[in-house]
Amino acid sequence: MSERRIDSASLHTDAPCAAAAAGRGDRGAVLAVLRLFFVRRGRLLAGGAALATLTVLAGMALMGLSGWFITATAIAGLATGTALAFDVFTPGAGIRLLALVRTAARYGERVVTHDAALAVVAALRPRLFAGWARPDAARELLARPARLLFRLTADADALDGLYLRVLVPACAAGATIAVMGIALGVVSLPLGLGIAAWMLAANAAVIARTVRRSRNASHDRVHALEALRADAIDLVSGQAELLMAGRLDAQCDRLARTQARLARADDTLHRVDAQASFLQSFASGVAMAATLAGCALLVADGAIGAPVAALALLLVLASAEPMAPLRRGALEWARIMIAVRRLAPQLEAQGGPKGPARAGGDVKLESVSLLHAASGRSGRYVLDGVSLTVRAGERVAVVGPSGAGKSTLLALIARELEPTSGLVDAPAACLFTQRTELFRDSVRDNLLLARPDADDDTLWAALRAAGLAQTIASLPMGLDTRLGDGGLGLSGGQARRLALARLLLRPTRLWLLDEPTEGLDPATARDVLARLNEQAGDRTLIIATHTRREATLADRLIVLKGATVAGDVPRGTAAFENTLHTLRTD
Repeated sequence: MSERRIDSASLHTDAPCAAAAAGRGDRGAVLAVLRLFFVRRGRLLAGGAALATLTVLAGMALMGLSGWFITATAIAGLATGTALAFDVFTPGAGIRLLALVRTAARYGERVVTHDAALAVVAALRPRLFAGWARPDAARELLARPARLLFRLTADADALDGLYLRVLVPACAAGATIAVMGIALGVVSLPLGLGIAAWMLAANAAVIARTVRRSRNASHDRVHALEALRADAIDLVSGQAELLMAGRLDAQCDRLARTQARLARADDTLHRVDAQASFLQSFASGVAMAATLAGCALLVADGAIGAPVAALALLLVLASAEPMAPLRRGALEWARIMIAVRRLAPQLEAQGGPKGPARAGGDVKLESVSLLHAASGRSGRYVLDGVSLTVRAGERVAVVGPSGAGKSTLLALIARELEPTSGLVDAPAACLFTQRTELFRDSVRDNLLLARPDADDDTLWAALRAAGLAQTIASLPMGLDTRLGDGGLGLSGGQARRLALARLLLRPTRLWLLDEPTEGLDPATARDVLARLNEQAGDRTLIIATHTRREATLADRLIVLKGATVAGDVPRGTAAFENTLHTLRTD
């Protein structure tokens, strides 16, 4: 239940003390995300925005022309001569054409914009994985798996709102106001300029107000939703432990409080949306009233006829349509910005360790030091000034008391950690840890994680080498047998052998074994070690261990004590045997 503490600092990043810097950073992050969008699907995204604009303009033209046609037809019908001379076919054809254009453009806009946005977000997810593929990322993932999962799902999905909810409606709304102003300007320049200026200013004010009023509620909603998911996972996965500790009711109460907080945030956002809708309607009503008054004066002066006045009124009425999607975008702006702030650094990061890993060769550490992650620059060292060379093909065991830094040393060599100082030069490695990381998937797919191009014969060969082939073959679906969470369905020893088979599939020359038989019964541990020894061949092995049975695989013992190397003992010496006998026998 490590997910209970949600990092609210990552949500409330617009604190007053950092508002200016956050504003500059937000603009840069938005531009960075938009650049990634348009680099990947630039033409398609631009086409979607153009189709959205065409849809709105066709709707405006359709409504305006229809109003002109109905009014002109009614006036022409008052006299027989004008009724016979009136051309009903041309405007009727125009109305049909505009209706077809609007329908086709609306369909095309929905298909193109959503397809482009979803394709871009799907393409960005591997980039997010790459951005998080940095040293210490695995430890972060283990500490807060639900948090990073939320980034890859809910946060990544929110990015499409930057295009679908903000950019596309903004383009359509801007074009609508511009075209309306030009059309009214043809009728009367002061009227066109005045109505366009009013619509622009009023809607900009409503959008700004909506963004401001919804910010805190959006932050609370995101925080509550993330906490709700984490609390629900804690409740479901840890209900046995909670019940034994007498905390089940407390966890249920916690979940209910989080749900109530989410509901309050939703209520606030609904109120803000209703207020913004009312203000937009009021602004549109004022524009309609002003247009009606202006057109009435122009008709009275004989400057325009009634059909043109009807056209002008309906153009202003239709111009309110694209403002509603823009309002919804403003309501989601704070949520979108939270996602942008969180994900932009990972989208721009290259990820991975510094420099490519070699295929083989020696392992070299020169004056390597590493501070404890929570200690800061003045804190204690996990490793301090460690220098070490392991030749290709050599087998080395790293021993020492708990907390001496054995697992940390292996993580540095595997490039899961970056040293605070010093140099680590190591080939590509496969790290076999105490944890058996199996996934809720088939046996085949759990193995293919190590070698995606492996065929069934290769998989069965790895299972035979790990001593698990007979067990898997006896299952009803063989390699297609689905495992539960964490390898549920296999015993502890069987899960360890499956992890061993996955290790054997990795085409690396360096194996890093972190207490590979910890938690296994003696018979299973001896068998796993024998298979490791047999399959290792001429690979380089570095084993972190507390036990004698694992250390006997080594040709050399590295003793860690006090965060540094206290001894380097080769096999065949009395010191080697003495050190070996200080280790646990089980």
